[in-house]
Amino acid sequence: MTGILFGQSYYLRFDPKLWAAMQPYPPLGTLYAAAYLRARGHSVALFDAMLSAGPHEWASALREHQPRYAILFEDSFNYLSKMSLLRMREAAFEMIAAAKTQGCTVIVCGSDMTDHAELYLERGADFVLLGEGEETLGELIAYLQTPPPAPVHGEGITGDSALYRILGLAYRQDGRVIKTPPRPVIRDLDALPFPAWDLVDRDRYRDLWVRRHGYYSMNLVTTRGCPFHCNWCAKPIWGQKYNVRSPQNVVAEMKWLRDNFRPDHIWFMDDIMGIQDRWIEAFAGELDAAGVCIPFKSLNRVDLLLRGKTIPALARAGAKIVWVGAESGSQKILDAMDKGTRVEQIYEATRRLHAHGVKVAFFLQFGYPGETREDIELTLKMVRDLMPDDIGISVSYPLPGTPFYENVKHELGERANWVDSQDLAMLYKGPFRTEFYRQLHTVVHKDYRSRKIARELRALLRNPARLRPGHLRQMAVMIAHRLTLPSAVAELNRLAALPHEPTRLAVGPQSPVISRLE
Repeated sequence: MTGILFGQSYYLRFDPKLWAAMQPYPPLGTLYAAAYLRARGHSVALFDAMLSAGPHEWASALREHQPRYAILFEDSFNYLSKMSLLRMREAAFEMIAAAKTQGCTVIVCGSDMTDHAELYLERGADFVLLGEGEETLGELIAYLQTPPPAPVHGEGITGDSALYRILGLAYRQDGRVIKTPPRPVIRDLDALPFPAWDLVDRDRYRDLWVRRHGYYSMNLVTTRGCPFHCNWCAKPIWGQKYNVRSPQNVVAEMKWLRDNFRPDHIWFMDDIMGIQDRWIEAFAGELDAAGVCIPFKSLNRVDLLLRGKTIPALARAGAKIVWVGAESGSQKILDAMDKGTRVEQIYEATRRLHAHGVKVAFFLQFGYPGETREDIELTLKMVRDLMPDDIGISVSYPLPGTPFYENVKHELGERANWVDSQDLAMLYKGPFRTEFYRQLHTVVHKDYRSRKIARELRALLRNPARLRPGHLRQMAVMIAHRLTLPSAVAELNRLAALPHEPTRLAVGPQSPVISRLE
């Protein structure tokens, strides 16, 4: 019998696009929480939904472990958890019901739970951890394991004052939802134990990665939070706070991972890795001193990449590919988003990264209010000019707690979330219809992929000895994309001409305001 069973509700199998890509990572946030409680003397086990067939396996884990506490602790480092996908929310509800059937006390934590605490309590959760989670969870478990005190009445709160003193908590009491004051985030990240990797079926992850990609990747974080103000970015866990581990602490974990698990690659899951150029330089120096060299991918901001010696230091540290939130090739749209970056910085950062042998990938976002076909063409021109090594395409996605959401929430219907990550539904009245953006996704990929393959093949022709049969398949794909691109563009133009009443973004000195086009 295990006292505490951890789980999370992101099932890769329920997300068709990412199931096909098969790049699974264990739930790092869940592993941190498990390590935190174990360091305080608790017996913990893990149900890893990432590779599970479905919530029925969670039910089996409950029967196997017979836990007193069932804790759904979502991985808040993974952007997929922050998207609050409907299919995963339904899975969470199924998991809560199964745990209640087993007589467990159910505790939940995550972005969707923080945004919709009342909903999760209504569906059977006993407690919702609001925000970061670890410290609140530790105090809550300690409270639940002590004899219950006599109820008190005062200051508008009826019930247990000791429970109410636990910051960052929501629960039901006397038929109403109680939310305690918010908890400050953890500032000393070096004091946290390393994630409980021993709870993970590492061999299964390694086998999947090696069979599909030829190498084994693990995940790691150096920071928590983001201090920037992109007005569409939801931050229910850390808000505007940003805390960073020391370079020494991060390198110690990398060395520990190398010595124990031998990863071939690391994904740094930070919202932004290395805000200060001096941190990146110190990180590279610590890696050299420790004799650790593990290729990695990270997410960085283009303006920060151009500071000091950040790019050379990233290259020295082992950066294989850097993803940047390019978003748009239109300065008008970047300004409307409060992005705080310039299009010319995207160009310059891409050139410098390539010059230092580091690949670059762009996140692109279409459908922001006020975006026109001309703005879209500027984004496509940027992609053609710079030819990043990869791209990821999405449409603007309003999430609670953001200025963007507040400006468009009057247009949201009953459905305010995507079902899975390939949904691409316009949940508000964007500049064009949903069908337009799904077709735009097709057009951009056909154009980009065919150009990328053509460039790679031209390089190979300069060294014919490197040509392999697989390159013939690439050539066939390129030809198919180029032949079908004109008809795809024609369909895009047809969809753009369909009647549609969009919204537009009126950008002023204050917060953006949405107004309807007459």
